[in-house]
Amino acid sequence: MPIMMTNQRPLQFAYWVPNVSGGLVISKIPQRTQWDAQYNRRLAQIAESVGFDYALTQIRFTAGYGAENQHESVTFSQDLLAATEKLKVIAALLPGPWNPALAAKQIATISHLSGARIAVNVVSGWFRSEFKAIGEIWLDHEERYLRSEEFIRCLRGIWQESQFTFAGDFYRFRNYSLKPKPLDPQPEIFQGGSSRAARDMAARVSDWYFTNGNSVEGIRQQIDDIKVKAQQNQHIVKIGMNAFVIARESEQQAQQVLQEIIDHADVDAVKGFQHETQNAGQASPEKEGNWAKSSFEDLVQYNDGFKPELIGTPHQIAERIIEYKKAGVDLLLLGFLHCQEDVAFFGQEVIPLVRELEQQLMLELKA
Repeated sequence: MPIMMTNQRPLQFAYWVPNVSGGLVISKIPQRTQWDAQYNRRLAQIAESVGFDYALTQIRFTAGYGAENQHESVTFSQDLLAATEKLKVIAALLPGPWNPALAAKQIATISHLSGARIAVNVVSGWFRSEFKAIGEIWLDHEERYLRSEEFIRCLRGIWQESQFTFAGDFYRFRNYSLKPKPLDPQPEIFQGGSSRAARDMAARVSDWYFTNGNSVEGIRQQIDDIKVKAQQNQHIVKIGMNAFVIARESEQQAQQVLQEIIDHADVDAVKGFQHETQNAGQASPEKEGNWAKSSFEDLVQYNDGFKPELIGTPHQIAERIIEYKKAGVDLLLLGFLHCQEDVAFFGQEVIPLVRELEQQLMLELKA
C-alpha cells in the first residue's frame, strides 16, 4: 500500500543560534555552548559544511530562565551571513520594538549584502514582563496576532510593490517606495505559535509556520488543520517543528544525557517560565497556548524539544525524523546541548541516513 506523504521534497534542517547565554536547556548541566560572536561564526560554518539549510537567531530584550545576556538578532544574523557562503539565516523580529518600515529596510539591505540569504521570523510575543520592561504596550492575545499579520502584509507589500499603500489598525503607509528592493528570491517569512489565531494567520500570510515539539500524531493534526485553512485561502504554507537532539553512539548514552539535563534542571527558572507560559495561554480565547500540555520535564527545553524524542542512536533518530516527514513536516528546527560538536555529529551521522531513508520513501511512493 503506498505511503501517504504530503511533502516529497528533501526535509530541511535549521538550528537555533545560541546568541543568548545559558544554552538551549534550562539546566545547570555543563554545556559546551557559548553565546559570543566567535563561537557562533564557527558554529555557522560547521552547520553549513554538514548540510544544514538555515540558522535561526533569537530575539530577547530582557534576562529570563538563564538568558542573562542577549545579542540583538538582526545584527547578529548579518554577522553569521558574512562568515558563511550558503547558509540562510532567519532573523527574529518582534512587532512593537520593530515597525515594518525599519524592518523592511534592514532586511532589504542585508539581502543585497548576503546574496539573498536572509529570512525573518515574526514573533508575536508572549512574555508580558519583557514588554513592560522596555516600555512597549502589551496588547491582548488576538490583537498581538492581528498586529503581526499586518506587519507581515506590510513587509511583503513594501518589498514587492513600487508604491505601497496600506491602512490598517496598527500600521499605515501612503505611496511608500522602498529602493532597493530585496534581491530575488524574496526573503521568506516565518511565524510561530500554536493557538487558533497563530494557525489561522499562518494559513493566510506566512511562508512558514513554526510550532513547538509534538508527537507525530499531534503534529499531523496541526498540519492537517493549517493545510485545510490555507487551501481555502488559496495560500501555501510550509511547516517547521522544534526538536532537541541528543544523538549518541548508543541509546543508553543518549537517555543518560537526557536524564542528567532534567536532574540538573534550574527548578526556579523552569517554574518561572512555566508561570509566564500559563499566563500567556490563559490570554488566548481557547485558554491554552504553545505549552498547554507541557510537563515540568518538557519545559526544561523551552520549545518542547524533548517531545519529538529525537534521542538515541543516529539510526533511531533518522527513522523518527522520517515519521515526521510523512506527517507533513518540511523543516526541523533543532537545538543541541554542545552546539558545535553536536551539530557536526548530527550532520555527519544523521543527515546522510535521513537522505537514504528519503530515497527509499520515494521508491515506495513510485511503486
